[in-house]
Amino acid sequence: MTTDTSEKGLETLIMRHMTGLDGLPPVDGKVSEAPTPYGGSGWFAGDSSNYSKAYALDTVQLFNFLQSTQPEELKKLGITDYRSDKDISKLKFLDRINSEVGKRGAIDLLRHGVKHGNLSFDLFYGTPSPGNVKAVANFAKNRFSVTRQLRYSPDQTKRALDLCLFINGLPIATFELKNNLTKQTVEDAIEQYRRDRDPREKLFGFGRCIVHLAVDDQEVRMCTHLTGKGSWFLPLNLGWNDGAGNPPNPDGLKTDYLWKIILSPHGITDIIENYAQVVEEKNKAGKKKLKQVFPRYHQLDVVHKILADVAKNGAGKRYLIQHSAGSGKSNSIAWLAHQLIGLYRKDKEIFDSIIVITDRRILDHQIQTTIKQFAQVSATVGHAEHSGDLRKFIEGGKKIIISTVQKFPFILDEIGDDHRGRSFAIIIDEAHSSQGGRTSAALSEALADPEDTINDALEKRMLARKMLKNASYFAFTATPKNKTLEMFGEPCPAEAGKIKHKPFHSYTMKQAIQEGFILDVLKSYTPVDSYYKLIKTIEADPEFDTKKAKKKLRRYVESHDHAIRLKAEIMIDHFHEQVMALNKIGGQARAMVVCSGIERAIQYFHNIREYLQECKSTYKAIVAFSGEHEYGGAKVSESSLNGFSSGDIADKIQEDPYRFLICADKFQTGYDEPLLHTMYVDKQLAGIKAVQTLSRLNRAHPKKHDVFVLDFMNNSETIKAAFSDYYRTTVLSEETDPDKLHDLKNALDNHQVYSAAQIDELVALYLGDAERDQLDKILDTCVASYLSQLDENEQVDFKGKAKSFVRTYDFLASILPYTNPGWEKLSIMLNLLVPKLPAPVEEDLAKGIIEVIDMDSYRVEKQAAMKVLMPDQDAEIDPVPVSGGGRKNEPELDRLSNIIKTFNDQFGTLFTDADRVIRRIKDDIAPKVAADKPYQNALKNTPNAARIELDAALMRVISPLLKDDTEFYKQFVQNESFKRFVTDMVVSITNEGAASNQPRIL
Repeated sequence: MTTDTSEKGLETLIMRHMTGLDGLPPVDGKVSEAPTPYGGSGWFAGDSSNYSKAYALDTVQLFNFLQSTQPEELKKLGITDYRSDKDISKLKFLDRINSEVGKRGAIDLLRHGVKHGNLSFDLFYGTPSPGNVKAVANFAKNRFSVTRQLRYSPDQTKRALDLCLFINGLPIATFELKNNLTKQTVEDAIEQYRRDRDPREKLFGFGRCIVHLAVDDQEVRMCTHLTGKGSWFLPLNLGWNDGAGNPPNPDGLKTDYLWKIILSPHGITDIIENYAQVVEEKNKAGKKKLKQVFPRYHQLDVVHKILADVAKNGAGKRYLIQHSAGSGKSNSIAWLAHQLIGLYRKDKEIFDSIIVITDRRILDHQIQTTIKQFAQVSATVGHAEHSGDLRKFIEGGKKIIISTVQKFPFILDEIGDDHRGRSFAIIIDEAHSSQGGRTSAALSEALADPEDTINDALEKRMLARKMLKNASYFAFTATPKNKTLEMFGEPCPAEAGKIKHKPFHSYTMKQAIQEGFILDVLKSYTPVDSYYKLIKTIEADPEFDTKKAKKKLRRYVESHDHAIRLKAEIMIDHFHEQVMALNKIGGQARAMVVCSGIERAIQYFHNIREYLQECKSTYKAIVAFSGEHEYGGAKVSESSLNGFSSGDIADKIQEDPYRFLICADKFQTGYDEPLLHTMYVDKQLAGIKAVQTLSRLNRAHPKKHDVFVLDFMNNSETIKAAFSDYYRTTVLSEETDPDKLHDLKNALDNHQVYSAAQIDELVALYLGDAERDQLDKILDTCVASYLSQLDENEQVDFKGKAKSFVRTYDFLASILPYTNPGWEKLSIMLNLLVPKLPAPVEEDLAKGIIEVIDMDSYRVEKQAAMKVLMPDQDAEIDPVPVSGGGRKNEPELDRLSNIIKTFNDQFGTLFTDADRVIRRIKDDIAPKVAADKPYQNALKNTPNAARIELDAALMRVISPLLKDDTEFYKQFVQNESFKRFVTDMVVSITNEGAASNQPRIL
C-alpha cells in the first residue's frame, strides 16, 4: 500500500494523533475510550450519529460526562431514556442548554456551567491547582472528543465537516482540511466556509463554536464568526524567518503544532480559561455589538514564555517585547496582566500588584473586559489618577493598578514605607526612553525594599535611580529606541567583548504585513518634486547667511499661498479620482493631511474647504491642532474652525461628509482608524517619527486592500532608512560605554566653571532642604565664571557637554550595577546650573530676506508610485551617543543675488521657456521618432517590444541635440522625470496623432 496523500489521509493522520483511532467507522455506536492502537493525546473519537442537529450538541458525550461527574444532580432531572428523542425531561434540559449557548456563548457556558430550575451543572472542569487531588480527578473526567465527517445540517444532509471538536458534548471548533499534494490549499478551505457553510445553521451561529479552522499542510487560518462571503479568516501560524507562514518541521507536517500543542487537552483548556472571550463593543450610535476573540499564536507564545520565565526566576527581571502595530498588544497586555496575578513560585505569590502604565483608553477598557471574564472588575482593577490612589489601592487589595506615564512618578511618591517591601510587575505600554532617568528614579524610590536603603541622603538618591530588584518590568513597543533596548532588552555577548541587547520576544512588522494584520504603507509611496523660481524685489544686493537663508526660502516657498493652493488641489483631485472613484474601502476611505505646523494646517484647511466647494464636492475637512492660534488677525481653535468639540474629531471623521483630517502634531501617533486609506505628507519626517506617522494608514479592515502615500517633502531613501530599523527585529549594536562619562566630567572640570568645593557645598544644601537663595548664590557665581572666563566657542562646548552628561547619567544610573558619588554630585550641580547658563548671542544674519524676494513660479511633479523595499534582516541601532560640546557656527555670507541663483539652480523650474520645449517635442522630435523605421516595424509586428524600440529611437533623434540644444539634451539624459514627460508626450503624438492629448508643463 502506498501513502495516502489525499485530504482523507490528512484527516486520518490528525485523528490518529488526537484519538488513537481513524475515527471511521464508529464502534457499534458506543463512545470510544482512550486506550487505542495509535496512542492518542487525550481525545475521544466521536460518532456523527450521536450529534443532535436540532441542538448542535453531542448528547451522548454530554450525558456521559454528567453521569461520571454529577450523577446525583443528573438523576434529579428525571430523564428516563437518554437516547430517546421524545423524553420530555431530556428535551427541556437540552432546550435550556441550547438557549444559554445562544445567549452566553460556549466559552461562558464552559466556564460557569448552566442552571436549570433549582439545579446547577458544571459543564467543564478547568486546570487543577497544584496539590488539589479532587480537581485533578475532575479534570481527567472531561470528555474531549473529535468527530470525523460530522453531518451537521438537518436540511442538507449530505454536507459534512471534515472534523468537529467537542468538550463534554459542546462543540468548540470546526475544521476544513485541504492538501497541497492534491493542489488544494488553505484558501480553498476558506472559500468552502464562505460558500458552503451557511451561518444560519445552528452549529455556525455566533458564539456556538469558539473558532473555525481552515487548515492545510502549510498554513492555518482561523475565524471566530462565520458570516458567509464576509467571513474574515486570520492567520494562526508560527511565523518563519520573521515573516508569515510556518517553518519546516523536522518531525512532521508544518501545521501539526495545531493539534499537537494548541488543541491538546491542556492547550485548549488554557485558551478557554485565560484567552478566548466574547467582548461587547459599541459603535458611534451607542449600539452594542458582540465580538468573539481567539488568541493568535504569537500572543499565546509571548504570554506562555513570560510566565514560564517569571515562574523560574521570580521578580526582578526586565523583558522587552517588540510587537508590531497590528499585533494585538492590548489583548496581549491584558492577558498577561490577568495571568501574572495568580503566578506562584515556591508556594508563594510572586507579585503583590500588577501596575500597568499606559496612555491608551482602549487598553484600559480591554484590561477591564478581560478581567470581567474571570473576576469582579471593581474588586480587582484600580485606576491611579489622583494623589494617594496607589497607596489606597494596594491597601485595598487591588491586584491590577492602571496609571499614566505622566502621573505615575507622582503617584509613586505617595506610597508609604509599609508597602516598599512588596513585589511588583510593571507593564509598560508603548515603552519610551522616558522610562529611564527621572521617571525610573521616582518609581524605584517608591517601590524599593527598605532593607536596601541607606540613610545617607546621597546614597539613597543613587539607589533610587536603580531598576528595582523586587519588580519585574515588561515593556511593550513596536519601535524600541536605543535606550529602551539597553534598559529592557536581553544582553547577549557579541564579538570583541561587546554586549548586544535584543528583545525577549518579537512579532515583526514584516510578519504583520505578510499575515495581513496591517497593510504595507510603503507599497504605493509616491514622492512629489517641487520646482520653483524666486526673484529679487529690490535693486540692492545685500549679504545674508546662506545656510539660514536657504532654510527660510524653502519654508517660504512651501507655505506660499499659491503653493498651498496648488498642493490642496492635487490632494483633492487625487482623492476623488484615485480613491473614491475606485471605491476604496467600499467607498468609506478617509485621507490624512500631515502638516509641518499649525499655521500651515490652517492654510490647508481653508484652501481644501474652498476647493471642495468649487468642485461641488459633498466632502468636508476637519483640522486638528492643540490650543489656540492667531490666524488672519483673530484667535482660532479646532472647535471654532470645525464647528464641534475637539473631543469629537475621532468620531466625526468616521462619519460623512468628513473625509479629510488635516493634522499638525496631532493624531500622528497612537491613532488607530482603519478607514484611513491615503496620506498627503507636507512635513519633513525621519526616524521613529516617520514610522509612527505613516503607520497611521496600516490598520486592517475587511474591505481595505491597499493604501497610498503622496509625499511633498521627503524622498524614498529617507523613508526607507526610517522603516529599516523596525521592519524586523531591532538589536542594540553595543552597550553605552560608561567610561565616556569620565571623559565628559574631565572636560567639564577643565573649563573651571565650578570647583569641587562648590559642588560639595551645593549638594549638601540641596539634599539638606536649604532655602532656595542659598543655592542661587553658588550657581550665580558659577554663571559669572562661565561668562567671564570662557569665550563663545568654549561656552557652547561647556553647555553642550553639560547637557550630554546629565542626559547620559540619568539613563546609565538606572542600569549600571554600581554607584558613583562623584557623578551623582555633578549631575545635581549641572541639572541646576544648565538652565541658568545663557546661550551665546547669535545674530540672525538671514533676517529680512523674505521681505526682499518674491516667488515667480511654482510647480510640482508627481513621481511614479513605487514600492519601497525593506532590507530583509535584523536591524542594529547604535547606543546612546555620549558626546557633546562643539563650537559656535560661523555664518557663511553671500550676496542675495547669488543665494537666489543657487536656490533656483537647486529647486527651480527646468526651463524658462516651456513653450519652446513643447514646440521642440511636437514639431521636431515626435515626427522624427514616428518616421524611425525600426520603431515603425516594432509597432506593426511586435507591439510588446515597441516601448523598448521607442527608447532607442528617442536616443537616435535626441543625440544630435547635444550641439543644437545642450540644455534639452542634458535634462533628457540626467532628469528621469523630464525624460518620462518627453517619452509620454511622444507616445501620445505618435500613437494617436492628437496634439490635444499631449501632457502639459505646469
